[in-house]
Amino acid sequence: MSILWEKSETWRWLVRRTRDSKPFFLAFATLCGVVPGVIGYGVMQLTNSRNPQLEARLRENARPESLMMGKVNQDRLAEYLGELQRKEDTNDRYVAALRGETLTRTPYQRIQPVPKQNAEKKSNSNEKA
Repeated sequence: MSILWEKSETWRWLVRRTRDSKPFFLAFATLCGVVPGVIGYGVMQLTNSRNPQLEARLRENARPESLMMGKVNQDRLAEYLGELQRKEDTNDRYVAALRGETLTRTPYQRIQPVPKQNAEKKSNSNEKA
């Protein structure tokens, strides 16, 4: 910043005006926030295509991993929304996540602990020996 302060008269003028005038500061801050937002919104609207043919072509050319992840995410979302619709208690998801556990899909065994790394290292060292 010292290079700007020492060399640029415009920068010094801008700093003085924002320091001395609160309305100018607010106008400048608003301008710095609104203009990039409007430009970004315009770019997103121009580049966002709702062309069904393009979407169909992209889905045909999708990699198998992408398709699988899309299906998994769709299934998880459907399960979670179903639980919310049935007004089931979903706090156990958060409790399990805090304890480093994951939830299974079986209703009778909802919580399954994540295997410990020490156990994995021991099994790997036993296999090598």
